[in-house]
Amino acid sequence: MTKALFFTDLPDALAQHITDCASPDIHVGTHRADLRDPEKIALLSNAEFLILFPSQLSDEILDASTHLRLIQLVSAGYEKMNIDRCSALGIPVANNGGTNAIDVAEHTLALTLGLYRRLVDLDGNVRKGQWKALTLGTQTQTVHGKTLGIVGLGHIGQRVGRLFSALGAQLVYSDPTPIGAQAENALGIERLPLDQLLKVADIVSLHVPLTKGTQHMIGATELAHMKASAVLINTCRGSVVDEKALCEALANRQIAGAGLDVFEAEPCPTDSPLLALPNVLLTPHAAGVTRDTWARRGTFVFDNIRRVLRGSHPLAQIPPDGTDAPRA
Repeated sequence: MTKALFFTDLPDALAQHITDCASPDIHVGTHRADLRDPEKIALLSNAEFLILFPSQLSDEILDASTHLRLIQLVSAGYEKMNIDRCSALGIPVANNGGTNAIDVAEHTLALTLGLYRRLVDLDGNVRKGQWKALTLGTQTQTVHGKTLGIVGLGHIGQRVGRLFSALGAQLVYSDPTPIGAQAENALGIERLPLDQLLKVADIVSLHVPLTKGTQHMIGATELAHMKASAVLINTCRGSVVDEKALCEALANRQIAGAGLDVFEAEPCPTDSPLLALPNVLLTPHAAGVTRDTWARRGTFVFDNIRRVLRGSHPLAQIPPDGTDAPRA
């Protein structure tokens, strides 16, 4: 019997959705993620596979767990994992292989439509009896006819592109790794350098992992390239954006608005200047979390474990220092 451990802070019912996907020959022990390191090390003494949600593990545990055959993340992000150390210890680490792409892509669209159609303001006005408080003919707009700039064209970015394309948007993308002419033609998308994408896009949507290379990749210089009418959507990681520079750009109407699901500090501090800005739509790192996502993620987790058991390399393996890492 193959032994796997699952360290998680999910409620029991949601964790069960993951572990229900295990085959009968894999025994899964589920434990709270906030166990102390010595307790985790003891549990890992004879485990071959470790499943994590959230994706975080101390170096002390890694150093004591060199017998692991795979650390499988339930999330897409891995910035709190020491991938270099895992690699040095010979422990492969895989993310969720894009199994939350549907959820994040739909949330990206929701944030965009929320901004474009002023949904929060309109809802508030109806509740206050202010039936036509907005001049709708000048203060709302459509996705149709706009240019969507996708930064990071992985699983999520491509799904975002298909959703927006169906609504009549034009697509451009920036990514150090091109998807190839055939895939670009099929998606109807053009690859541009980031600075050019920012100049032409009406909607800029971020879908990159957080690495040394993507930390603050959108800062004051990049925001200055954007149109005054453009909106920025971030559903990947908060630190991909320089939040201070974004607040200044929003307050000065240098860009029209932002839809943010992620923040540099989470939870978002109650004194954050973002909370006082009227042109921002905020959600609490909820894009990838729906009741429909867990079965997809669980299926991938245990398919990948079975893949390693058969002697194959895991899918969605994260290389050292994030170079050419699997895109979100």
